Amino acid sequence: MSGADIRSARRAEPDRLLIDIADYVCGTDIDSKLAFETAHYCLLDTLACGFQALDYPACTRLLGPVVPGATLAGGARVPGTSYELEPVAAAFNIGAMVRWLDFNDTWLAAEWGHPSDNLGGILAVADYLSRRNRAEGNAPFTMRDVLTAMIKAHEIQGVLALENSFNRVGLDHVLLVRVASTAVVTRMLGGEHEQVINAVSNAWIDGGALRTYRHAPNTGSRKSWAAGDATSRAVRLALIAMSGEMGYPSALSAKTWGFFDVLFGGKPFTFPQGFGSYVMENILFKISYPAEFHAQTAVEAAMTLHEAVKDRLDEVEKVLIETQEAGVRIIDKTGPLDNPADRDHCIQYMTAVPMIFGRLSAADYEDEVASDPRIDALRDKMEVTENEGFSKDYFDPAKRYIGNALQVFFKDGSSTERVSIDFPIGHRQRRTEGMPVLIRKFETSISPKLKAGQWKELNALCADPEKLAATTVDDFMALLVV
Repeated sequence: MSGADIRSARRAEPDRLLIDIADYVCGTDIDSKLAFETAHYCLLDTLACGFQALDYPACTRLLGPVVPGATLAGGARVPGTSYELEPVAAAFNIGAMVRWLDFNDTWLAAEWGHPSDNLGGILAVADYLSRRNRAEGNAPFTMRDVLTAMIKAHEIQGVLALENSFNRVGLDHVLLVRVASTAVVTRMLGGEHEQVINAVSNAWIDGGALRTYRHAPNTGSRKSWAAGDATSRAVRLALIAMSGEMGYPSALSAKTWGFFDVLFGGKPFTFPQGFGSYVMENILFKISYPAEFHAQTAVEAAMTLHEAVKDRLDEVEKVLIETQEAGVRIIDKTGPLDNPADRDHCIQYMTAVPMIFGRLSAADYEDEVASDPRIDALRDKMEVTENEGFSKDYFDPAKRYIGNALQVFFKDGSSTERVSIDFPIGHRQRRTEGMPVLIRKFETSISPKLKAGQWKELNALCADPEKLAATTVDDFMALLVV
């Protein structure tokens, strides 16, 4: 790293990471067929999540321009709405929709996160530039350009997360959304190597959001719009860099004042590999349940036990949940749960609902369902422990499992089977099983909100990956306008 003597005003060479990110977004061609296939599915899944969020007033009241009436004819469009906005606001809108229900893709390592959050900035800028280019007689972006940007944003966010834990120093993973989106969006705007470095340096200098809103006793709805905030901030930083604004070459390594010393305990980042297409190829999809990913297999196990438990709830003595270390640290939560954001980050709640009702949907986090006294009664009988084998497999780069086990014990001394699941349906090892479910999620989430002819055209296009990739972004976005 290049951190200079704090007393010297000599400007340092850019930090190695800034150079590596700029090299990657400016000079790396993606040639992985698997990465593009997965990115295609990721696009459909992410749009499905955004359209589902439109059913929730807590989300829709945040959408639209920052200042009422401040729309932009010919600007970026927000899927599922009629809004046309400048790209910074549009990125917030799309990013908030995508993340609202905690149902989009996930990456788990030393740090976790949801790389499709970056689509907020990518899609907003691609649509804005495509409409501008067409008006000026220039070629618009294609959806393959969007897929390429998605692959690169996934890779930057995911590789940064492999061995560097931001949550352990109290910082939220949306920091990595801001960094990744800044890099790819600057390039989409026409930024060259130096401009990408300048923009990304400012993304690091912004520091990071605290995780306060993700943890008791302050869990709240900011966790649903924090990624929209991060990806929209990235668009702003990219535009600033493109105006000629300077960067800060030792933003990470500067002694005393750099990111490492101020926010990362003085330690530099470590990287087991460079940037390629690994993250998109191995991304985890939340297909069946809108639940924090460390609990996905616990929910599957609870669904398995539903028939054995539903009519014996009063007879339950205890419920044992075995999970990974990260699951214990993040979602093991007792006591009152005050809002949906509190409930979808509580492993006890996320297993109680399917054991009682045989389902878990976004609506099950709302007050109407949460007021059922059977849920808290069952939660009070749950014990959560770390299974060291699950933790080991969680960090194994060849596995990336997210194991959970569940067993219910009754007052008469009997018990259910111990149901143990290593990885959920959205895992790479269950792609064949998972992709038809993902397509159904796409269809059921979007078709009711579009006109019949509009949906028919969109569905046919999305069923043909080659045709979709060749479609211009502005034409694609026109199919999503309501």
